[in-house]
Amino acid sequence: MIIDSSQDGLPAVAGRACPVPEPGSLEAEFTEPDGTVVQRRWTEAAVAVRFEQLKPVAAFPVVPGRRWGPGWWWSATTGGHVPHGSQAMCMQLMLLDRDPQVVGLSARPVRLIWRDPDSGRVLTWAPQVFARYADGRALLADCPASTEPAGDRAARAAAVLRAACAAVGFTYRRLPAPDAVVAANVRWLAGYRHPRYRDAGGLGKAVLQAFTAPRPLMTGAAAAGEVLSALPVLYHALWSGRLTADLTRPLGGHTLVCPGPSGPATDGSEREQQIR
Repeated sequence: MIIDSSQDGLPAVAGRACPVPEPGSLEAEFTEPDGTVVQRRWTEAAVAVRFEQLKPVAAFPVVPGRRWGPGWWWSATTGGHVPHGSQAMCMQLMLLDRDPQVVGLSARPVRLIWRDPDSGRVLTWAPQVFARYADGRALLADCPASTEPAGDRAARAAAVLRAACAAVGFTYRRLPAPDAVVAANVRWLAGYRHPRYRDAGGLGKAVLQAFTAPRPLMTGAAAAGEVLSALPVLYHALWSGRLTADLTRPLGGHTLVCPGPSGPATDGSEREQQIR
């Protein structure tokens, strides 16, 4: 019997260190674009499969009594929707979507399957997020809603996935929730992530020129043109990294906005070419 440990499958570790299986013994299950479910050796699939292009191998459940449910995040990185199963996961998708080095995002694209060295039982785990970086690196991650240490089941799965990912040059992480102020600022900027805001009203160049030197947000917006027209372009530039600000403090008219780092990493046109 296969236990879906993304729900309740992993046996308790009971406070002791447990061995992890050899990465080469793990299997990867995923769904091809045509809907075919495939199972391959993990070490082979990690090299050959573009997980960022796949649909979820397992749907996110609707849990009665919880205040949140599954939803969709429109990604500026991919130009499409990425499903999520919780508010915590949605927040992590926002942060990854804002990272200019991330060129691919997907949700639950693969389920890892292994035999537990202690019990001999076949266990599985479907990490919530996959991210591909411009340099070819890849991240598999889970998005815990709580800051509490992982339970025994999740901790044991994390140990298996860390070893499996390290063996193929991937990284596995349990992504910590951002500070509340950072989260609020990123949510606000995310509302202006769509490319239509990049040069809305032809103000893209004027907004960047208004901040060739650091100055307060509202002062620069007024210098760029009509404030209500310039602000969406300004917020998009802050989202994309073409302009920067300290997001650990509440975003407002007084926020000091600075030029973004120079180079193609903050140029949306190059990122769009990488996505294509």
